[in-house]
Amino acid sequence: MADKILLVEDDAVNVKFIQVVLTRRGGYEVIVSEEVAEILRFVKEEKPVLVIMDVSLTRSIWDGRKVDGLYITKLLKQDPDCAGVPVMLATAHAMFGDRERFLRDTGAEGYLAKPLHDPDAFLKAVRDVIAKAG
Repeated sequence: MADKILLVEDDAVNVKFIQVVLTRRGGYEVIVSEEVAEILRFVKEEKPVLVIMDVSLTRSIWDGRKVDGLYITKLLKQDPDCAGVPVMLATAHAMFGDRERFLRDTGAEGYLAKPLHDPDAFLKAVRDVIAKAG
């Protein structure tokens, strides 16, 4: 059975690229969701080897309000049943200093700048975070 990666992403092009690279080249099973309750439940119950979390989500709602990937990552890291699952943040809107601040503020273990064009570099970054965490 393949290791599972949870992809929290709202852009269909990014979802397709990431799914293809991770399944065909990486041998992973990729589950996609933007639903916060489903994300928390899945991480708690399924213990994926990694969560790839888009920072700028547009449709994720928690407690009646719109939330981004940074907020969801903090929820995961505050839950003892989820905290051990590594999270890799992904954003296309990075500013100087964001990487360090995002990692520090959320407790995430990795960071990707989008757009993702190089499948080999992307897969290496994913494997590095998984290896470092495990």
